[in-house]
Amino acid sequence: MNGPQAHWLAHGRRLHLNHGPIDLVVEAFGEPDECRAAYAQAVARFQTILTELVEELPELRRPACSIPRTFVGATARRMETAVAPLAEKFITPMAAVAGSVADEMLAALLSGRRLDRAYVNNGGDSAIHLGKSQSMTLAVAGTGHGMADRITIRAEDGVRGVATSGWRGRSFSLGIADAVTVLARTGAEADAAATLIANAVDLPGHPAIHRVPARDLAPDSDLGGRLVTQGVGAVAPGELAQALDNGLAVAEDFRRRGLIAASALFLAGQTRISGSVALAAPNKHKAKETAHA
Repeated sequence: MNGPQAHWLAHGRRLHLNHGPIDLVVEAFGEPDECRAAYAQAVARFQTILTELVEELPELRRPACSIPRTFVGATARRMETAVAPLAEKFITPMAAVAGSVADEMLAALLSGRRLDRAYVNNGGDSAIHLGKSQSMTLAVAGTGHGMADRITIRAEDGVRGVATSGWRGRSFSLGIADAVTVLARTGAEADAAATLIANAVDLPGHPAIHRVPARDLAPDSDLGGRLVTQGVGAVAPGELAQALDNGLAVAEDFRRRGLIAASALFLAGQTRISGSVALAAPNKHKAKETAHA
């Protein structure tokens, strides 16, 4: 595995950081000198973030409990803090790894800087910064509408993290959701909650759903022998609706408890919304200054 890599994407507006499984797109908006300094800080922080996680990986793969454990690394602590309130269900800190990395990198980007807006996109799980009166438009994938929908987040909304989970994504899922997008106070909280809501969008034991033990696909998976979804066959519309309602019940519980701000659940063209998520009309033209979730 190569060491940490950093390079500019087209037009020099976005910074791409890559190291092993971590793949980030970073963009800052503000005065040029402040943005340059912020990018330099992000590159410096990125040099050790993966190494720090690897050092504590065995414990990060163990199930969480309601009393947070003590971790050395800042990113690992973010992961544990995000999953502890959800520990009544099976969850490990790895459920929040992508969002926690985004949060940690955003914190490094912002430290001592004056930026109008910024985001760190970690493979679709994002941490965002919005100054007073600022807003940002997010493109939400996996909606089943054939193109991305848009969500606009304003500074006053209190949302600083957006994450998406589902069986078609890069991580394993116990459920059958095409995608579950969650808005929360941090990327870590959004990531952990999206994982559990997507797991709950399910039809346990349904013969049309192909599942495989996680360890058969990845021997070191934190999910061990739990069955993860690898295919969804023909399922009746009413059953799809029931699966979505199962996930919606979890999403509503999280929202009532103040763990998330809102969520959108997608499965085979059907949708459920929890909270005030205003999905804009699909737009085939990429919006200016858009972060993808």
